[in-house]
Amino acid sequence: MYFSITIIIFALLLVMVCSACHKRWAVKKVCSMTSNEKCELLNYLIQPFGYSYDPHQDIISSRNDAWQRNVGYTGIFDRAASHFNMVFDYLPVYFSYQNRTWLIEFWKGQYGINTGAEIGIYYADQILSGDELSFAQFEAVDDRDMLPLSFCLIKGNKSLASVSKKTWWLTAFCMGIFSRPGELTQNISIHFPNCEMLYSFLNSLYKTGISKQYVKICGNEICIQYKDSPVRHYNFFARISRGWAQFANHIFCHIYLFMTRCFSLTIDRLLYLYYLLPFAFRKMLTLRSYYKYKQTPTRFASRLIVKNK
Repeated sequence: MYFSITIIIFALLLVMVCSACHKRWAVKKVCSMTSNEKCELLNYLIQPFGYSYDPHQDIISSRNDAWQRNVGYTGIFDRAASHFNMVFDYLPVYFSYQNRTWLIEFWKGQYGINTGAEIGIYYADQILSGDELSFAQFEAVDDRDMLPLSFCLIKGNKSLASVSKKTWWLTAFCMGIFSRPGELTQNISIHFPNCEMLYSFLNSLYKTGISKQYVKICGNEICIQYKDSPVRHYNFFARISRGWAQFANHIFCHIYLFMTRCFSLTIDRLLYLYYLLPFAFRKMLTLRSYYKYKQTPTRFASRLIVKNK
């Protein structure tokens, strides 16, 4: 019996020593790299997930060639997001232009352990009726239809990120920061190719309930302060799902910050996790089950409709 206890104690001590040595090795590995080497490695690692690292702001953003472009969008994704630890405000603006129904949507909120925001541009192949919008499949716009987009994400009086480029999907994610969607303000700018498209979008934007005081127009450019979303009445189960997701996100944020407390920058924290716990690194950069449903939207739609009846 005493021999068995001794073996167990020895095994536990051995695990603790090996874990400490592995942590020191991971720290030294990160510290030995130059800033350029870190950026090159991190961008290489996160490129398959559709993202890139911005060293000037220490944020993660999306790429124009992200694989998510092939998936497209349907409104079901927003309604199901809390099941995958994403709790955000969203504002879809559907409008008609050049014999198509277009969708420009804004998001801001909590994405797992990330505070972030997005703008996405999509369209359907035809003009859709109002009843079709919520479940229609939209495709990401082609290169020729991408628009110059920019936004600044603000929490309280602090600017978290500012991004700008011509794209179909503009994002910014600040890792390790926890926020409630209502705490965030997204100052948006979109430059349209002509007045026809601008005013078609504008008319639909006002129909969402956004106040005119938060909208400014200068030429073909529109500036929007997106802070308060139209009131959405979530059912009991949706409120429970969102509340539980935020509770889990808050805990995971603390765990992430504690595990990587020897570093302060996102690039160092992520590379440290890559060397220390590769599975945790991959888990933070992908929502496999969420995008599995994205790739089979028809099946997911039928499941969600039945569930919400």
